[in-house]
Amino acid sequence: MGIKGNEHEYEILVSEILGCTRCPLHTSRTKAVPGEGPLNASVMFVGEAPGRSEDLEGRPFVGSAGKLLDSLLSSIGVERSSVYITNVVKCRPPGNREPSDEEVRACNGYLRRQISIIKPRVIVALGRIAGRTLYEMAGLRWSSIRSARGRVVRVKLEGVDVMLTVTYHPAAALYNPGLREELEGDFREVIAPLIKGASVARKPTLEDFLR
Repeated sequence: MGIKGNEHEYEILVSEILGCTRCPLHTSRTKAVPGEGPLNASVMFVGEAPGRSEDLEGRPFVGSAGKLLDSLLSSIGVERSSVYITNVVKCRPPGNREPSDEEVRACNGYLRRQISIIKPRVIVALGRIAGRTLYEMAGLRWSSIRSARGRVVRVKLEGVDVMLTVTYHPAAALYNPGLREELEGDFREVIAPLIKGASVARKPTLEDFLR
């Protein structure tokens, strides 16, 4: 599939997410939040679920946790616009509670299709829900975020070879300032080298046009 085909497939996916009724979250949302970023991004960040600000704007990571994510990216010399950002669940759970297993399952096909379309070389899972979901998608055993964070595993997701790593969700560092130093360390010591190796904005190749 070529670049134009990817764009068309992505537009269909976004339309489906915006009108989704697969789980009860659609009854309380203001806006679904598909994700944003270049479709040829080498790096994908996957969070848990939209919060209040995201629900209002229809964009991922635009609230206080998003501001911290922007700061973390800037600290390692990465522009937000060069990476793709999404969540495991595309609609806000009421009260910003954790998404249920049912809600994660309902949205799982959307995340799989995003990975298939974008074909990232690196995926950074932000938080326990995202880490567990991506580990299970890759057929890996999930233990805990403490044991997974800072590790890099090579996996195949939707036929795409990916370097997967897990760190804390920025919101966790806001609620528990003691985690911030660990989060900053993960970005500096693990995520930055991965992004550098992947080259953030992947240029289209001849293979892209021939698919």
